[in-house]
Amino acid sequence: MITSGQIKAARALLGLTTAKLAELSGIGFTTLVRLESFDGMPSANIKTLDSVKRALESAGIEFIGTPEDGPGVRLFNKG
Repeated sequence: MITSGQIKAARALLGLTTAKLAELSGIGFTTLVRLESFDGMPSANIKTLDSVKRALESAGIEFIGTPEDGPGVRLFNKG
């Protein structure tokens, strides 16, 4: 799982707007805004969180730590 903070940090690293990440994830804009508004792990359908995670990973984000221990993100060079 990923946290709201990881979503926001990843989006910032990539320079993505909320609208663009929602588009890349295939989820609604208001859904993404809601996901980012939580503290810690967002309350959401696993499929929705997985869509956001996969979109960010495809754009070059690596999720590190766990939601309970050192959650973070880093940008990696895909090649």
